[in-house]
Amino acid sequence: MPRANKAVKSRQRRKKILDNAKGYRGGRGKLLRTASETVDRALKFAYRDRKVRKRTFRSLWIMRINAAARQHGLSYSRFMDGLKKANISLDRKVLAGLAMTDPQAFEKLAQIAKEAA
Repeated sequence: MPRANKAVKSRQRRKKILDNAKGYRGGRGKLLRTASETVDRALKFAYRDRKVRKRTFRSLWIMRINAAARQHGLSYSRFMDGLKKANISLDRKVLAGLAMTDPQAFEKLAQIAKEAA
């Protein structure tokens, strides 16, 4: 049986790494070892930051809700507690959107939360 060389597979492996390193400066985009280190690091950051993005957005929504609730004389926690007691189950993303785009609707929610608290 003839000897099979691994040229195709190894070239594909190298090409995949260098394609991912496209746009990196200097040896990071051209040399295999530094490119693979940089790509590995970038993939770790990408994985981690997909989780961090969710945390960041949640904290942004909470800040927006808090700012809007304080305009109506409520703290964030009192506002959320009032909504829970009034059986209004809107998530923070929707509440923050209402606070930004529809202040009248948010004002009604704040009134309901005040009465329920």
